[in-house]
Amino acid sequence: MSQNAIRNRAVIAGIGAVTGYGWGREALWDGLLSGKPAAKLHPGYGPGQDQDWWAALIPDDGGAPGDTGSKFLRALLASTREAVADARARSWQPGRTVGLIHAVVLGDAYDWTDFHRNGHWTRRSREYLPLLPSTPISLVMQENGFHGPTMNVTSACSSANAALITAKMWLDHGFADDVVCVATDLTCAPEQVDYFARMGAAVVDADPLDACRPFQEGSRGFGFGEASAAFVVSRDAGHPYAGVLGGAMTNDAHHVISVDPGHERVLDCVQRALTLSGVTADEVRYYNTHGPGTQQCTEAELSVHEHIFGGRPHLYALKPLAGHCQAASAAVEVAAAALGYERGVLPSAPIVAQAHPNLLDGATPFEGGLTLKVSLGMGGNNSAVMLGAA
Repeated sequence: MSQNAIRNRAVIAGIGAVTGYGWGREALWDGLLSGKPAAKLHPGYGPGQDQDWWAALIPDDGGAPGDTGSKFLRALLASTREAVADARARSWQPGRTVGLIHAVVLGDAYDWTDFHRNGHWTRRSREYLPLLPSTPISLVMQENGFHGPTMNVTSACSSANAALITAKMWLDHGFADDVVCVATDLTCAPEQVDYFARMGAAVVDADPLDACRPFQEGSRGFGFGEASAAFVVSRDAGHPYAGVLGGAMTNDAHHVISVDPGHERVLDCVQRALTLSGVTADEVRYYNTHGPGTQQCTEAELSVHEHIFGGRPHLYALKPLAGHCQAASAAVEVAAAALGYERGVLPSAPIVAQAHPNLLDGATPFEGGLTLKVSLGMGGNNSAVMLGAA
């Protein structure tokens, strides 16, 4: 790693998470280490709402006692509060300008559905405002007294990676001294899930470890999940978890759903991430994959693994455990990687079928080195973030 890369990296100073495993960072960590999926069977799927379906939904009962509003808002506030409190406890002191970036796609499918179905003509404007993407950002900034730049970013399932890359750009260019970076997605309403199932990407009728097997035989696709995961990203922190060295984004410009089978732009994205991070391919030891278990994503990621890294790095995937949390998926997976740097263990889904020889089998001792986090989103959105020791 070049000296320039060391000087220019940002660090993850605090982590907060709300996932299908429960409310809090430790619930996520313990759940991933257990090797058991967060998903459970839920009723109310299908035209007659008489089918059960698998999904890793955030438990309803959580958040601060005084919080009101939707589960989406309560989860977003809880994850950001936990990240900020965690960073402060680890000797982070907010700079003069603290910004906030929120990664989101559809966001809160439940309340939008309820709002339009149930008498929206008679509702007050105050009931509409919490549904706007600007409202949660405003509440977080007010609660903490932060005055830096704020924005929502959306890049399909690569949104959380895009948010982290943007946060580092803000730090690099002096837009902010620190950035709270949060990704939230609660779109597991059956009506939303059904579209992905009919496209052949999502699987609702099987246990996740039976259905979602990235880099293993018999994989059918991903199970849905919900999450809000937050980070405090800074240049200066007393006891950070991991470093963010850089990243890159490209677009296939090929199809609204499918990955370009030539993989040219995915490969270019990862190569750019290496260059912009100031590292070489042989320094990367771990490949934290997008890993949704679909054939086209598996082929694209193995193309990266072989053509750029010569088949060397360890592969691991977390969607069989936490579910595919859409806009928040990469944030959940970055949180696991960052915690792994500090705790010396990397969570990974257990192997249940014939697998790629480099795929980690469940929780594995961490050997050190750099981690590449790739996330691929519909619409041809490719992203790659480079993580290293703090």
